[in-house]
Amino acid sequence: MKKVLIANRGEIAVRIARACTDYGATSVAVYADADIDALHVRMADEAYGLDGQRPADTYLSIPKLLAVAKKCGADAVHPGYGFLSESAAFAQAVIDAGLIWIGPSPAAIALLGDKVQARKLAMKVGAPLVAGTAEPVKDAQEVLAFAEKHGLPIAIKAAFGGGGRGIKVAWRLDEVAELYESAVREAITAFGRGECFLEQFLDRPRHVEAQVIGDTHGNVVVLGTRDCSLQRRNQKLVEEAPAPFLTDAQRARIHASARDICAAAGYTGAGTVEFLLSADGAISFLEVNTRLQVEHPVTEETTGIDLVIEQLRIADGLPLSVLQTPSPRGHAFEFRINAEDVGRGFLPSPGAVRVFDMPSGPGVRVDTGVVAGSTVPGTFDSMMAKLIVTGATRQQAIVRARRALKEFRIEGVPSVLPFHRAVMAHADFVSPDVFGVHTRWIETDFANDLAAAVRPDPLPDAALHSTAIEVDGRRMALRLPMAMLRGLSSAAGSGEGAALPAETGDDAAAVTAAVIAPVSGTLQGWKVEDGAEVAAGTVIAVMEAMKMEMQVVAHRAGRIAIAPAAAAGSYLAAGSVIASIA
Repeated sequence: MKKVLIANRGEIAVRIARACTDYGATSVAVYADADIDALHVRMADEAYGLDGQRPADTYLSIPKLLAVAKKCGADAVHPGYGFLSESAAFAQAVIDAGLIWIGPSPAAIALLGDKVQARKLAMKVGAPLVAGTAEPVKDAQEVLAFAEKHGLPIAIKAAFGGGGRGIKVAWRLDEVAELYESAVREAITAFGRGECFLEQFLDRPRHVEAQVIGDTHGNVVVLGTRDCSLQRRNQKLVEEAPAPFLTDAQRARIHASARDICAAAGYTGAGTVEFLLSADGAISFLEVNTRLQVEHPVTEETTGIDLVIEQLRIADGLPLSVLQTPSPRGHAFEFRINAEDVGRGFLPSPGAVRVFDMPSGPGVRVDTGVVAGSTVPGTFDSMMAKLIVTGATRQQAIVRARRALKEFRIEGVPSVLPFHRAVMAHADFVSPDVFGVHTRWIETDFANDLAAAVRPDPLPDAALHSTAIEVDGRRMALRLPMAMLRGLSSAAGSGEGAALPAETGDDAAAVTAAVIAPVSGTLQGWKVEDGAEVAAGTVIAVMEAMKMEMQVVAHRAGRIAIAPAAAAGSYLAAGSVIASIA
């Protein structure tokens, strides 16, 4: 391959662009309107716009991505993670266009990406499994029947999901129906398909996974394990390699099951087989992610293998550079640096990054998609960067992580740095004798007394205005950011969106009655009618921000009046008044 189109954004697009340079290939970035000046756009050798703001119109648009590939003369496509990385249809479309697909075959993606079929394959090769449905369920009644038969809690999971999205855990029968509908909506938003299946949910389990690579010569190798138990909303925050506190038998079972599943699927490329490990030591297969993982750097740091370069080699038909599981060299942690307000329940908080001072020193690596001056859009994932810290032992890596987290400074948007600092001082995580965290540790055991951050300023309009200009007698299209045009215009707009009223004597009552958008995002829909009587604690609306669904709850009892600007489907800034309850 000579020129690689990177069908992604953010830090992973930067990571792939760097690997392309190391491999001797030209990198091509694509961007949504809001990303026109993003770091991945600057880092790539070439960059092309996708003419849109939302994921469906940009990074999820197969026709637009293939059109850019044709326009720039790319001969290969790397999907990164998220977006279309686990789309068999996209992989097949890339191949049909005569391009090299840097990933597993469409057939392997379809087989393993379908969580129901992956369970069947895991059963066939003898991997450990909890009880679950053989096929996707048709409605909430089937979910209730499963819960009554197998007991609670149960996990409702998107059959074509991944990355922790499209999964809901029901702990009570009266919440099953709503959680099922929510999982379906979230799956459709994130993956384009809403089918869901069910599994028994192991209470307080660890999340352990195995990194696998396979080539076109029949070689399938497990590179080691990772622990990813520190999660919120089923999405990982801290990962480490190798997974600590496993017995030799557990590690061997995980390695063998991961290798057998991928070998049976004829897997090529990089992939991850995920497992849950119960408190009593039982292992249960979870899913296969048919792509590069966010947490791949901790495996790179403990094996010395560049996984993105390995992906490029495999796609070029070369054999794996390693043919057996390497012994880990030291220990590594990865901290996801998300634009989220820990003090407000990890609410995504898009905005402008004013200060971004990264740590450095021995054992410290930062993979980032932002710099000072960057904007974190509200329409995409909240992750800004990844801090990776390596030491000769787990304890040395912990000490270095504390130092690196102390050095890291971000201003302009909230970040999860306060949480990471607290975790690295918590006995449940850093004890040399016991591993006390699990996948719901943050919700159940972590005393989140961290202060809420100052809300970031509202995001500027990210839309690009199209106009026509003439250059040397040739008509050309020109697209400029609306914020720039307003700055040049004497008739600048007066602002967008409803702002929270000031608390003066005249409007104190309005502030008390106001229902505030907890996050910048899209209002998916109202759960109550305008003018309805609501009780305090009632779910009145559902918002979607950075690909995550969130409930808006009535803060008081009374009659609700929905704001005219808060129609279903509208984009709302955090702090906007979306209704009032009188």
